[in-house]
Amino acid sequence: MIKIFNKIIKRTNAPRIFSVPKNTRVYCIGDIHGQEDLLMDLHEMILQDSSEYLDDKVVVYLGDYIDRGLHSKEVVDLLLNQPLVDFKPIYLRGNHEQVLLDFLNVDANIAMEWFNFGGQATLLSYGVSMTRIPFGEKLNQLQQDLADKIPTEHLSFYTQLNYSYECGDYFFVHAGVKPKKSLKRQSELDMMWIRNEFLASKFQFKKMIVHGHSIVDQPEQKVNRIAIDTGAYSSGRLTCLVLEGEQRRFIQTGVTE
Repeated sequence: MIKIFNKIIKRTNAPRIFSVPKNTRVYCIGDIHGQEDLLMDLHEMILQDSSEYLDDKVVVYLGDYIDRGLHSKEVVDLLLNQPLVDFKPIYLRGNHEQVLLDFLNVDANIAMEWFNFGGQATLLSYGVSMTRIPFGEKLNQLQQDLADKIPTEHLSFYTQLNYSYECGDYFFVHAGVKPKKSLKRQSELDMMWIRNEFLASKFQFKKMIVHGHSIVDQPEQKVNRIAIDTGAYSSGRLTCLVLEGEQRRFIQTGVTE
């Protein structure tokens, strides 16, 4: 009876195995932040990596396409007009896209908050310039100027972004999830904004969480999450997680052998 009990304990403590469905390969790209050149490079690397793979291919973008970098508009143009051929694309919503939508549709006064984390770069990429920080009615004018400049297809792209995506044993989300809360009951706010509470938690969900939002020097693999925002706008490293069966590996720009 003791031997049987010991075997049960050993099995319970064994590392969990996570996988994606058979005949499927998933490429997941971290926060882009206006780095059109890095996205083009990474797309080319992905195409080379997948050239001999003939089964289903999925590419997941974790959000934060805009702000900080100088080419937010160009990043969205690239995603819309030059998608990866033979890939199923999944576009998730980051907090930066949400703030842009809130600025346009809810309250122009959040511009100050937006500018604090790179919003001015997005305005400039759409051809909206500022000689000084606007206040009052000038904020409303800035709001209208941006609304006039954003192409309809871009606005549709931002509006239709998903908050999460599931594939096999993996749950993809921009920022993270609330610990000890069912994945099906996560709030949109947490999935776009959560940070410390999620990062500090060792709670293991039914699926492995793949996220961006919080910058790491190199991809981090924890028992409950994988972080792939490697600060492309400042580091030059845009990271892609590759999943196939039970295997994981990474592709990065700005890395020399």
